[in-house]
Amino acid sequence: MINQTHLHLLITHLPIFGSLFGGLVLAYGLWTKSDQTKTAAYILFIISSIGAGIAYLTGEAAEETVENIQGVVESTIKQHEDFALISLIALIALGVFALIGLFLTVKKSPLTRPVAIITFLISLVSFGLIARTGYLGGQIRHTEISSNPTNPTENSERESD
Repeated sequence: MINQTHLHLLITHLPIFGSLFGGLVLAYGLWTKSDQTKTAAYILFIISSIGAGIAYLTGEAAEETVENIQGVVESTIKQHEDFALISLIALIALGVFALIGLFLTVKKSPLTRPVAIITFLISLVSFGLIARTGYLGGQIRHTEISSNPTNPTENSERESD
């Protein structure tokens, strides 16, 4: 049975890759002037936004699971949590603009291109924020990616073995 911590770890990759791939697809759709391609990008963004919401909602359970594990630093969790809120807001904005873009594209509105460009710019910001959030989350349990390992002496002893 999957619990909220496991779901959190699984779903966190969706908004990262969804905002990245959605941005690439939208850029291609803008370049080729393809409404179908833009529609595909908007759907990716909407799914990414939903994934960000799920990741945020399951984050508290994940925190409860890891906060008492030896080597886990509370300040790292707090930094990840704070950045996650900013990322969630950005991805909600991305999802809202994707819904607007999708509607305008279907209606063949003259505002389709400007909204697509704004959505693309929001996707770039969203990707940067959510990628940073993922990086910070990875540091909670993956000290090998941290610039300041929790116990450098232990690491150098292992390397010399």
